[in-house]
Amino acid sequence: MIRVLVVDDDVRVADNHRKLVESMAGFEAVGVAHTAHEALTMSERLLPDLVLLDLYLPDESGVRVLQRLRGNAHPLDVLVITAVRDVETVKAAMQGGAVHYLLKPFPFRELRERLNGYAEAQHELDAVDEAEQADVDRVYGKLRASEPRKTVPEELPKGLSAVTARLVLDTLRSAATDLSASEVANNAGLSRVSARRYLDHFATTGRITLHLRYGSAGRPEHRYQWASGRGAP
Repeated sequence: MIRVLVVDDDVRVADNHRKLVESMAGFEAVGVAHTAHEALTMSERLLPDLVLLDLYLPDESGVRVLQRLRGNAHPLDVLVITAVRDVETVKAAMQGGAVHYLLKPFPFRELRERLNGYAEAQHELDAVDEAEQADVDRVYGKLRASEPRKTVPEELPKGLSAVTARLVLDTLRSAATDLSASEVANNAGLSRVSARRYLDHFATTGRITLHLRYGSAGRPEHRYQWASGRGAP
């Protein structure tokens, strides 16, 4: 069982990541921290194997937290999950020993793939007493993310991002039922206005289905659902 500590200053995002970890076989979310102080204190107390670390923290630099976590007596790995895109921060995270640097926003399947790769790499290492070069190459191959599937058209209307489009589509595809624009926005970490732009576009192109839910009064609610039978193009 891989013990995971989730660190994110956004309570909703942290809870979503915790739920994803808990949904995966072989993983256990042992705690959730929202500040650098909580992350460092909980890592010493809970002894996680892996920390999902956001770099935007209210009380200390996330890079500094990464360095301190990696310097603990208890060995652990860190997977950075952040919106920080500047190259110097990426370099600092790599130099600090982060096993991955995952940029927000992203579809949940991308985090799931990286966690699965991490688990497979650990399994490969546990299976040998002395590593050969082939073993090392195989382990590092597991840690590298697989090529993402193309789940959106090559061309989108001006102002729409391919990354956010994949996020919206994956949110609908993974849902057990239809969703409103507000529900999609909440699950994907977007504003309702932004989510509605993507949803309306994909409903127009037939990638998703739209139907109206009528209540006792007022305007009908727009509900969106992954179009049955649609796979990745």
